[in-house]
Amino acid sequence: MYICICKGVTDSAIREAVNNGAERMRDLKSCLGVTEQCGICACHTKEVLEQARMQKTQLLSPEPKPTYLYETSA
Repeated sequence: MYICICKGVTDSAIREAVNNGAERMRDLKSCLGVTEQCGICACHTKEVLEQARMQKTQLLSPEPKPTYLYETSA
């Protein structure tokens, strides 16, 4: 879906930028040009940025290992 019509930036492009290291709105502005012209896309860009960062964090976080309790005989 197009997020920034002025620059033709899609949500996929924002997610890809996050996966490549973009962490803040200024990073997206620098690499994709979002919010540089009319600024109407700022709210939606921020939403997609936050979602993409959350997904990236979940993918990079190791899954917790199950804990097993064993009885030991004395």
